[in-house]
Amino acid sequence: MSEPDLSVPIGDLELKNPVMPASGTFGYGEEYSGLFDLDILGAMVSKAVSPLPRHGNKPPRMVELPSSLLNSIGLQNPGVEDFISKKLPFLLDYKLPLIVNVVGNDLDEYAHVVERLDPEERVDGFEINLSCPNVEKGLEFGTTPEGVERITQSLRALTKKPLWIKLSPMVANPPELGKAAEAGGADALVAINTLGGMVLDLDRRRPVLGARFGGVSGPAIKPIAVKYVWQLYRAVSIPIIGVGGIMKGEDAIEFLMAGAAAIQVGTANFVNPLAMPDVLREMTEWLKSHGILHVPDIVGAAHPE
Repeated sequence: MSEPDLSVPIGDLELKNPVMPASGTFGYGEEYSGLFDLDILGAMVSKAVSPLPRHGNKPPRMVELPSSLLNSIGLQNPGVEDFISKKLPFLLDYKLPLIVNVVGNDLDEYAHVVERLDPEERVDGFEINLSCPNVEKGLEFGTTPEGVERITQSLRALTKKPLWIKLSPMVANPPELGKAAEAGGADALVAINTLGGMVLDLDRRRPVLGARFGGVSGPAIKPIAVKYVWQLYRAVSIPIIGVGGIMKGEDAIEFLMAGAAAIQVGTANFVNPLAMPDVLREMTEWLKSHGILHVPDIVGAAHPE
């Protein structure tokens, strides 16, 4: 039987396959480059980039739970200038599309990063992080349709490069956020970010994490993420990138059936540094065994006609 064609269109970008890292779980690529060829991936999504360096939250920053990971890194990053001078050069030798995850405390900070990186030829697009349980500020953008549309529209005016909006799961009506991002000019949606969580130290009678609260990721949140993607698929016409608890190829197929055009692998990278090559191989085997020759043929397949 013929090998499946894994290529997927995400707006104007044509990815060779639908597998990419979730921001914050794969560094800036260099950290994993000795383990496998990054160019086998559909795209590279960077760790967060903010206008100025962020030192992140005080430790402890991570707690491993039975079926999830609770983290409170605090978007630690070197800032946009050091990203350009120290992180970007490494990726010049690779061909896969580079999507830079952008964070900020207010609209001006998001705009600063986008404007600074827009002229960089190696940057192929932006993933705008509108919610993160690790930080206190900026959440207003991610929790109301008005806020999502406003920041999307503002950033859309600054760049012609692909604009992916990473949505918050901490809302009552997810489809409304998706429609707001689409109305603002987003090329794609990324769903979901981590869920807010907390763990207590019973002996100390205090929170375990240095910042008290963190973001829950991993297999425990996969059903929530799949539901979110399902709802978005029925509400918007732009592509959706599904993320949340993908540990194996069948998890990725589930997201595709729910309506995701592509997927991101996050926590699995900590458990297995070769998680993405494994997911890609397992997806390919599943598609081939089921006679599916093109990835888009299965996107949204679980929905009623």
